[in-house]
Amino acid sequence: MFDRRQHLQHLAALAAASALPAVAADDKDSTYDEDSVLKAATDFFGQTTEGLAKVIEKAFKEQGRPNAFIRGEEASAAITVGLRYGQGELLMKGGGASKVFWAGPSIGFDMGANAAKVFTLVYKLPRASAIYQRFPGVDGSLYYIGGAGINYQRLKGITLAPIRLGVGLRAGASVGYVHYRREKSINPF
Repeated sequence: MFDRRQHLQHLAALAAASALPAVAADDKDSTYDEDSVLKAATDFFGQTTEGLAKVIEKAFKEQGRPNAFIRGEEASAAITVGLRYGQGELLMKGGGASKVFWAGPSIGFDMGANAAKVFTLVYKLPRASAIYQRFPGVDGSLYYIGGAGINYQRLKGITLAPIRLGVGLRAGASVGYVHYRREKSINPF
């Protein structure tokens, strides 16, 4: 009886071990790897900078592999109270693309204006329509002519990591939210 129990435990351990690579392979099939994200970001921004590569590397270390990304552009301005407007295209690893628009208010010690191209890494998005909601976040920025930055927005297990490469004159930190929508709106709320 003892040998039979050990044999069953050994078979169970082998079955569990063989199932783990299948889960990892499935994860790789449904998410983007770092090299393909860096290539897509470089193609989108039109250049490769050491700063961009470091920002993407940081996001992968902190968040893992994204299953979608948004390519777009935005403009924002603030004098203590700020507004941000943008538009882009959501691309999911499994296929499919959706237009997405965003707007949002912020408040904080923030002054200036900037225009940026935005490449947002999206983590654990169950379906494209789940992007259409308000994501709270904290933003800190320092632009003097040009700059790159990343921040995180989280809601209901979904994490967004916008990477911005932009121009302008802006400095500060603020809290607020960004409302992602199907249609363009001038209402930031």
